[in-house]
Amino acid sequence: MASEKKYHWFKIFSSAEEMSNNIPPRRTYTIQVDGKGICLVHGLDGFYAVRDKCPHNGFPLSAGFCSDVNSIVCPVHRYHFDLKTGRAVSGIGARVETYPIKITESGVFLGVEEFNWWPF
Repeated sequence: MASEKKYHWFKIFSSAEEMSNNIPPRRTYTIQVDGKGICLVHGLDGFYAVRDKCPHNGFPLSAGFCSDVNSIVCPVHRYHFDLKTGRAVSGIGARVETYPIKITESGVFLGVEEFNWWPF
């Protein structure tokens, strides 16, 4: 039986307005959360968060751009990764880690999945 994912929620902006002011449409913004580099993207239909590391050669995706098809494009080899799923759209059969974003009255939060490893 598959269990439901649980997340630690980290506040990244005080409001949706602050996030919009810091990340113009089709631009990226880099933050550090829980020891990980995260690339925030103002995509065509909202905000997305992906690991700021191309799975191909490790270059920062935040140095890339948001394409016309709502993908983040690696600045080096131009591989595209779908912002919703993290799957490669072109080039390689890889995926980039994605993170949920939650907007509430208290602010904007980024979810990092909890891992409860128990082998028995």
